[in-house]
Amino acid sequence: MGMHFDLVDLRLMSAIAETNSLTRGAERSCMSVPAASTRIKNLEESMGSKLLFRTSQGVTLTPPGQAFLHHARLVLSQLENLRGDMQEYARGIKGHIRLFANTTATTEFLPNDLRDFLATHPDVNIGLKERLSHDIVRAISEGWADVGIVAGEVRTESLMTLPYRRDKLILAVHPSHPLADHQSIPFAETTGFDFIGLPEASAIHTFLNRVVNDLHKTLQVRIEVGNFEALCRMVEANVGIGVLPFSSAARYARLMNVKLVSIEDDWATRNLLICIRSLDLLPSFTRELVDQLTGKAQDDDHIHNAVQVAVAP
Repeated sequence: MGMHFDLVDLRLMSAIAETNSLTRGAERSCMSVPAASTRIKNLEESMGSKLLFRTSQGVTLTPPGQAFLHHARLVLSQLENLRGDMQEYARGIKGHIRLFANTTATTEFLPNDLRDFLATHPDVNIGLKERLSHDIVRAISEGWADVGIVAGEVRTESLMTLPYRRDKLILAVHPSHPLADHQSIPFAETTGFDFIGLPEASAIHTFLNRVVNDLHKTLQVRIEVGNFEALCRMVEANVGIGVLPFSSAARYARLMNVKLVSIEDDWATRNLLICIRSLDLLPSFTRELVDQLTGKAQDDDHIHNAVQVAVAP
């Protein structure tokens, strides 16, 4: 069966799906409705499958149409990456690395680690995006990103993984809070108190929601803030308690009137892993970044001992 389609077809299907309308999709694609209709008809005939359900309210995608749209968007996304990379080469940039990382890596470890790399690689640019760990795995698998950094509990399927850092989620409370007398506590015993939450888009927000769902409990989020510093500010004001990485909490605890309490659950200790499709397939400058990041792997005992000191009365 011969299948014939081009980039115009891909963009047209994407526009139709976004607008739920053949007419508006055609307008967005700068073509007439008859021309758009003919293109869709030719696509359907070449693939032997209907792509659209047509109703008086508009159009929706059939299952084959949804599959076509998924791959069309992947192709269009890759073309955008190609265009961006070529523009950077034209400006004298020799390489571009697409790096996806979870919240802890993005906010705590990567700023200094990437500074060191970029200082020795002035002709390389890095596009860093914060994503949830399972989204990062999918992005690496499907080629949207070159290097990912995920929490160790996520399934990495067939990807190659390398150690990066180790950190521990910890509880921050006001010194007058009932939990402040504890050095450590099971997380299930904290869920009855008001929490300071992080944005829904953050990896830690999603991770904690999964934890409390497994406990058949809910978090009582009193207020949502945008970052770890704001979370600790709210804890200092005794608005609620919050969970954040020890690497952040220790820094803010030195500057603010907050008490750190260790979380006893195994999931609180997290190994951060670098994931890639294949080291051999990466450009040399990307391999050099991976080598530099793996060199930052911390001793397991270092984090453990630091937490013990921080929560000691």
